[in-house]
Amino acid sequence: MVVLTDNAAKKIQGILASEGKDDYGLRIYVEGGGCSGFQYGMALENTAQEGDAVEEINGIRVYVDPSSAQYLKGAHIDYAEELTGSGFRISNPNATSTCGCGHSFNAE
Repeated sequence: MVVLTDNAAKKIQGILASEGKDDYGLRIYVEGGGCSGFQYGMALENTAQEGDAVEEINGIRVYVDPSSAQYLKGAHIDYAEELTGSGFRISNPNATSTCGCGHSFNAE
């Protein structure tokens, strides 16, 4: 499945707490879009959907649907606060190319 860094897990836990959604987890998915063909998405959810892979990663319940799993296997998700902006960063070994802005990718 995926790897959540400590920084990413802490940020997600903070979001869940601030929204009063302590019993929720994080859905990570891949969908068509962006300038390279695929883009990442994240959503807070409290139940798995049929066929989901569900795993507790770094204290966060993570849901991944079967079609996204093939593109996310081994991906590292981090959260960084930098001068140029803050946000989640995904390092994906399955990406064969990425767009210049880093928001979308292509895979074989």
